[in-house]
Amino acid sequence: MTRILVIKLAALGDFVQAFGPFAAIRAHHPGARITLLTTPPFRALAEAAPWFDEIWSEGRPDWTNLPAVLRLALRLRQAGFDRVYDLQTSSRSSRYRWFVGGAAEWSGIARGASHPDADPRRDFLHTVERQRGQLRAAGITEFPAPALDWLDADVTGFGLPEGFALILPGASPLRPAKRWPVARFAEMAARLGRPVVIGGGPAEAPLAQEIQALVPEALDLTGRTDLRQLAAVARRAGLTIGNDSGPTHMAAAAGCPTLALFGDDSDPALCAPRGQAVRVLRHQPLAELPVAAVLQEVSSLAGG
Repeated sequence: MTRILVIKLAALGDFVQAFGPFAAIRAHHPGARITLLTTPPFRALAEAAPWFDEIWSEGRPDWTNLPAVLRLALRLRQAGFDRVYDLQTSSRSSRYRWFVGGAAEWSGIARGASHPDADPRRDFLHTVERQRGQLRAAGITEFPAPALDWLDADVTGFGLPEGFALILPGASPLRPAKRWPVARFAEMAARLGRPVVIGGGPAEAPLAQEIQALVPEALDLTGRTDLRQLAAVARRAGLTIGNDSGPTHMAAAAGCPTLALFGDDSDPALCAPRGQAVRVLRHQPLAELPVAAVLQEVSSLAGG
């Protein structure tokens, strides 16, 4: 049996945008045993997906933790993989080629790769197009739409209101310029004219509290959902408004009409969410994006 390794370590938005490549790899190798090398935050999500036979979640040990690095190196070497698709294409994941061993075919940017992604434009392409180019260089030419029926969960216990808007006010804490000010999220929520649900991780709880100070009836789900539940909430939302963040990518992938807010800290031409109904609103700097401009886009997205 052919053994395939797929590497995708982080982050959430990048993981979501790899759904298409995951599906294409599985379709191209229907009888293979496919292992995903990832990190703990994405283990449960990957286990629920239909594309993998095995999940390894120890994919990013600290380089100073020599025992953990050696365990990963030994596991990769002993697995006997026939081909590796490095979808992370980082300096770290490229080093793993030496752990796997030179006998395995390698798709990625590692030196000596048998199927290199050598497109000189790769750094100027959207993530989705860049990954398709990488897979084409490895002989994959069919890209079926990924099945996402599994991206759901029971959310009956949350008491979701009818016709609600999902608000995602968080973003990477290391990149504050990616966040539209929470005061403007609150003003927008108060003027939406529909129930509001606030999503995100535990770190977004203070943001939810600020929004609830102006919109006390808003439902705060920050820190209460896992990734599949967050997607399930988005499936049931009338629309989602969020910063350039992993949860916003998840909402778009789940099929929710999504408005993604961008500033000058990331380029939507390279990393905008993809989905059935996605709009991008970019303003530089993001902190000065007017609420009225967001409400106008929301009205258009929601059909008036």
